[in-house]
Amino acid sequence: MTIHREGYQTIGISALIFGILNVASFTFFSASMPWLAISIFIVTLGVLLFLISFFRIPNRVHTLDDKKLICPADGKVVVIEEIVDEEYFKDKRIQVSIFMSPANVHVNRNPMSGEVVYNQYHKGKYLVAWHPKSSTENERWSVAVKNNYGTILYKQIAGALAKRICNYTEIGQEVKQCDEYGFIKFGSRVDILLPIGTKVEVSMNQVVQGGVTVLASWE
Repeated sequence: MTIHREGYQTIGISALIFGILNVASFTFFSASMPWLAISIFIVTLGVLLFLISFFRIPNRVHTLDDKKLICPADGKVVVIEEIVDEEYFKDKRIQVSIFMSPANVHVNRNPMSGEVVYNQYHKGKYLVAWHPKSSTENERWSVAVKNNYGTILYKQIAGALAKRICNYTEIGQEVKQCDEYGFIKFGSRVDILLPIGTKVEVSMNQVVQGGVTVLASWE
């Protein structure tokens, strides 16, 4: 396991605060109120360990198959439905949405290899990530990738806690399946818009792993 570069500053500042708080706590409370000093230590250690866990990148064997689309994120499948995409395709698509809780790995990975043909950041609200309108009203970053099999659009969507979406792609870039393309901080979701007729391989409420679980197959 490694720590994502987006977490270096957050973890560093948190470790510094952890150290200062506990030095002060044990200095002033260890003699008169040892229970308070121990409580502060336990709570602040828990917060620090949570932050380290949030920015983790686990070691995994990724699934690489040009005929498959791989889940771009860890989490639970909360939407599988046919929708009309108003942003890019302007037609019907199959939407699959993966909700990421704060406990999930938050690295985002390319579902397939291909060329980035669309890349757009949208300012927006911070509705809870499972809200139906979060796909169109929340802060989000949309990327469309095209290859010989077809074109898909995937959106990084901020949740009620997420205030920063990191995206490392640009139009014209050639991306590789399962390579990292972004990161969302503190609770969020990813929508994947597939062509009608694509065979969806996941089911509602299924827990999936980014870069590992097969999301869909090209027919």
